[in-house]
Amino acid sequence: MTSEKKNRRFRYWLCGIAIFLLVVVFCIWPTKYYIEAPGETSSLGQYVKLDNKEGRKNFYLVTVSQRRAIMIDYLTSYLRPFDSRYTAQELMGNSTSEEYNQMQDYYMQTSQNNAIYCAAKKAKIPVSQKYLGVYVMSIMPNSNFKNRLRVGDTLTSVNGFHFKSTRELMDYVNKLGPGQKVTISILRNNHKLTFTQKTVKLEGTSRSGIGIQLVDRTQVTTKPQIKIDAGDIGGQSAGLMFSLESYQLFTNQTLSKQKVAGTGTIDERGRVGIIGGIEKKVVSADKAGMKIFFAPTDQPDGVKKSETNYEKAKKTAKEIHSKMKIVPVANFDDAVNYLKHNN
Repeated sequence: MTSEKKNRRFRYWLCGIAIFLLVVVFCIWPTKYYIEAPGETSSLGQYVKLDNKEGRKNFYLVTVSQRRAIMIDYLTSYLRPFDSRYTAQELMGNSTSEEYNQMQDYYMQTSQNNAIYCAAKKAKIPVSQKYLGVYVMSIMPNSNFKNRLRVGDTLTSVNGFHFKSTRELMDYVNKLGPGQKVTISILRNNHKLTFTQKTVKLEGTSRSGIGIQLVDRTQVTTKPQIKIDAGDIGGQSAGLMFSLESYQLFTNQTLSKQKVAGTGTIDERGRVGIIGGIEKKVVSADKAGMKIFFAPTDQPDGVKKSETNYEKAKKTAKEIHSKMKIVPVANFDDAVNYLKHNN
């Protein structure tokens, strides 16, 4: 082989390697998008315990997975019909990743508290609900506390006054008017902090406030004690299924011999609320061999009947030719009654 042929072959190899490396770099190049896709279907028995005794294996929670997309993942997601693509702004709004995760943790804590409280009331188990303070969900741009408060802080008092609800706190601050100095106490990572700033006029309203979005933070205690530890799963969509598993443990009965999954938020009165990603959860539950799937019928203002979770779940089940029974639920009692009559 002549030296010219050797050089030509070497150049071909170099070009081939260069092209290969370029393709690899292109495929793993990070994008600004997140992929939302069907997640896992997991037995609730591993998360919900009564006096350290694990639950049964018949109820399941369903998750939606979210991941930062590299280029190859982003492009191939168009080949997966139940994958969705979102920018960070669309997914998290103006929140940082840390703030977004904090909110998801709070939603999970709230769903667990409401689920245990609702199940205990239904099972006639002694239950108490302690008000811990106000959870800071977001901080408005015009708030004088924006460089001091953080999402996840628990506000415990204003001017030395303690309150029994978010509404009481908001009404108190509103009566002070805008531009008034207030001293607030908060808990952050179990440390007490105090800040003093002026109230502001809340944008788009005639009210005055601290300039933060607030929700109640409570702690529920039962006897016997139910504990829920969902690990790194966030959000509030497992509320209904947590309540069913808790009720099953409180009453020491098996509500169903079939594999049952479902989704939906729950409040302390047992009302089941709408959630996002219902199509993805139906796909995940079907792959996991679920026989029954509870879907909320909740229809908030501005949501068409065809866009409710139940209608979307039915449509998705039909599209994927699932034999899973899609069951509509408006409240906790709907789910319990269905299981008792369809065991």
